[in-house]
Amino acid sequence: MVKKIAHIGVATQSIAAASEVYEALGMTIGRVEEVEDQQVRVVLIEVGESAVELLEATDPASPIARFIEKRGEGIHHIAFEVDDIEKHLELLRSRGVELIDTVSGKGVHGAAVAFIHPRGAGGVLIELCERSKGGDA
Repeated sequence: MVKKIAHIGVATQSIAAASEVYEALGMTIGRVEEVEDQQVRVVLIEVGESAVELLEATDPASPIARFIEKRGEGIHHIAFEVDDIEKHLELLRSRGVELIDTVSGKGVHGAAVAFIHPRGAGGVLIELCERSKGGDA
């Protein structure tokens, strides 16, 4: 079912500026990728089997821009890697969990992604991601 914590998403005004602390810690910064569907630029910073995902808005009306405007920069979501995202979404729907996405979309490195609404998860935005759908989440 859930394989691991894939990453923790951090909303930031600037990937370049936010990367500095991770570089100072000796971490390797991945390549920046744009995810048009989500209106963000993203970089993954590998930490063992998981990663920190820095998110920078590409549009002032994007979800990340709105998040920063309301709450400031900081932790945005936690992502769990799953085997079969569509199966997980169906299971969550059947249990009455409020979803933002009823079907998966495309995320970083082409992974299939979908979000659980924070109201259905104790105030935490949860992302499900499936690497086998074509990417590295």
